[in-house]
Amino acid sequence: MGERCEGCGDEVRLAGGIANIWTTEGTETGGMTLEFEDGSEHFLCFECIEQLPDYPTSEDVKELED
Repeated sequence: MGERCEGCGDEVRLAGGIANIWTTEGTETGGMTLEFEDGSEHFLCFECIEQLPDYPTSEDVKELED
């Protein structure tokens, strides 16, 4: 189970939750939600996060979508 990256549109795996309760496999999360000063939140994969500038804004996330 996962979530779509708002930058590239890829499905990103999320660790934890009920799906991993009966397994000993180490599952890693492939992204995270970033919250910006304007109050917007965007879920991005780690590859897209690496493409953002040092002090990103929601406009920088929109540029990833293009």
